Amino acid sequence: MRENFSHDEPALIPIDIGHGAYTAIVEPDTAFWSLVLKERLAETLADEAFVGEVRKHAKSFAAEMDLLRFGLVPSAVYFNPTERCNLNCTYCYLPEQMRRHGVRMSEDRIFDALSTLLDFFRRTLPNGVRPQVIFHGAEPMLERNAIFAAIDRFADEIVFGVQTNGTLLDSEAIEFLTSRRISLGLSLDGPFSEVTDRTRRTHSGHGIHEQVVKVLEALRGYRNHAVICTLTTENLAHLGELVGLFHNLEVPTCMLNPVRCTLPGGQRVRPSDDDLALAYLGALERTEELYNETGRKLVVANFANVVLAVVAPTARRLMCDISPCGAARCFFAVDANGDLFPCSEFIGLSGFKGGNLFTGGVEGCFETDAFRSVTSRRVETIERCRDCAIRHFCGAPCPAEAHEIHGDLAQQGAYCRFYEEQLRFALRLVADGREDAYLPDGWDDATSTVFEIALNS
Repeated sequence: MRENFSHDEPALIPIDIGHGAYTAIVEPDTAFWSLVLKERLAETLADEAFVGEVRKHAKSFAAEMDLLRFGLVPSAVYFNPTERCNLNCTYCYLPEQMRRHGVRMSEDRIFDALSTLLDFFRRTLPNGVRPQVIFHGAEPMLERNAIFAAIDRFADEIVFGVQTNGTLLDSEAIEFLTSRRISLGLSLDGPFSEVTDRTRRTHSGHGIHEQVVKVLEALRGYRNHAVICTLTTENLAHLGELVGLFHNLEVPTCMLNPVRCTLPGGQRVRPSDDDLALAYLGALERTEELYNETGRKLVVANFANVVLAVVAPTARRLMCDISPCGAARCFFAVDANGDLFPCSEFIGLSGFKGGNLFTGGVEGCFETDAFRSVTSRRVETIERCRDCAIRHFCGAPCPAEAHEIHGDLAQQGAYCRFYEEQLRFALRLVADGREDAYLPDGWDDATSTVFEIALNS
């Protein structure tokens, strides 16, 4: 997919999407794309009317992309109230010493932190826009009482979410969270214990699969929850069964996330791009089969974001697959010491600490070298990405991963071929008119068509 191109004219690059009838054309600078019948490719590329229309709209396409890449401001925080976790997942991106013996925030400290964050957002967000705070891990439910008190204290001013491993959610906690409509995320890596417990287990080695399934059963019918599955060499063969389990449990949304390779544990269970793509696309197709059979969707959010990057670029909700990514630009992270990081993936990497919430406030962190090194990471400056036709659909994620694998932010992240195959699959869906099966209901309610052209048949 890599081609050299000139910036003087629209660089319309053909891409084989693996479709029987259609190929794609992509303009790399603006992420403009078109599907063209294969037998008409040469004719289309030479069509002055078509090229002229693309040229005429190039500035508006570029402005739309620039808004997405550079026009957003931070509106969310990943808040780690403790460094500790009751699990010892083999691939965790946080160091084990931190998860075993790390520090925690007291209730008063959490309240002080949220007040400081709220003051910052009042100065930076438009009136009426509430910031989002996601209590994140390590395992936030270890500080359950303090978190629940904070949710009630700031409920009118902050939109809260909780990302948890699920093992500490009893009926009382579920009632508290669901009655307040808290966005809730859990983690599960397999359709049965034998798979899940290979990578997700307690410090003493006990499995946790059945505990999490029971929580998901209790959440059946609650629309504001999702499940994250981390894709590793240990579960690829079972992804079809896993999405079947999620669907049976009426999980509305899941994420199928390739394992992050920021620590050796993740690198050891990193699948090959080809194996990952084969299993991942198979799982996606299984979700479509289930939708066709039942009329009920299981949305794979990270893939839905790729489809949105094609059909409605500024409707994207996840910011890992755009460059610069969302780290330090749309969101940032606070650890249990109050230290500020561009993203949770950087917690534990001392070189990316951008200050401290309690001693220096928030604003200054965005001017630090730690934060600027991440927000200045752009695909145009990455050698293997700058000439890639799909660079604005992928974004060379993830900067923390790139740094830990290569020792340099200015390198591509992991899974390059995997991201290419995702885009090819998304374009095949559009060619066949099947994309709606992979998108949340109502995804286009706030979108509008800004450019449409039909070539003569």
